[in-house]
Amino acid sequence: MNFKEKVFEILDGGEKKKTTLNKQVNAIIMALIILSVIAIILASYAPLRERFGTTFNIFEVLTIIIFSLEYGLRIWIADLKYPALSASKARLKFISSPMGMVDLIAILPFYLPFVVAFDLRFLRLLRILRLLRVLKLKRHSRALKIIVRIFSEKRSELSITLFVTFILLLISSSVMYNLENEAQPDKFPDIISTFWWAIATLTTVGYGDVFPITPLGKFFGGIIALLGIGMVALPTGIISAAFIEGLEKEKKKKKKKRGMPENAEDYKFCPCCGQPLPEN
Repeated sequence: MNFKEKVFEILDGGEKKKTTLNKQVNAIIMALIILSVIAIILASYAPLRERFGTTFNIFEVLTIIIFSLEYGLRIWIADLKYPALSASKARLKFISSPMGMVDLIAILPFYLPFVVAFDLRFLRLLRILRLLRVLKLKRHSRALKIIVRIFSEKRSELSITLFVTFILLLISSSVMYNLENEAQPDKFPDIISTFWWAIATLTTVGYGDVFPITPLGKFFGGIIALLGIGMVALPTGIISAAFIEGLEKEKKKKKKKRGMPENAEDYKFCPCCGQPLPEN
């Protein structure tokens, strides 16, 4: 095994065969991701920033160096990850993949200010984007992998509910604009501005900063609020059912790996040797 294959085994080959070194590297990267996010949050407190600002900056540079090295190595070994493609196409596929984009976004906000001059508002936005590095945990966390897989499997059902919700938002905003515009031109000046009321009402949040005052507006607003209960429940029910189904699949995979029957929870003793079965 040459050096490149060894790097691939450490960084990416662990999904098929978890070696001790692979587990250690994954644990270190996971710890760095969590600690870097905690450091970003703590640095938002002025007293802590004034006292430990230099420490935060040094730790930020250290994590960026490690994340950048990891990103560069993953680009380098992409041809081993996608052996059916040429080296250039494999690297391009990794860079454009969802996890490749997450890796890039995790380090890009640090480098961009050195290349392009930004105003302070955009610079703050770039700093906020650093929190997206928590998405890197998906590669190292089994729980996050399950969550991403569930959302991916149910994307068609969720997209339908989101589309129906958008249509309902559009209709309710248009109707409420026509009902309330004359009575409250400052609160409902146009359909786009009325979207805020529709979102707050349909999601049953109801901030109370914008609300109808005409009889027809109140009546229509009540209908939208009631419809919102059902609309919010639809994606929630889809995701909940998918999570239960996904967890059951994971349990079956574990039992299959251990050579146990799928209904092994019904047994307290092994039907072959009579020894007590380990508890899950």
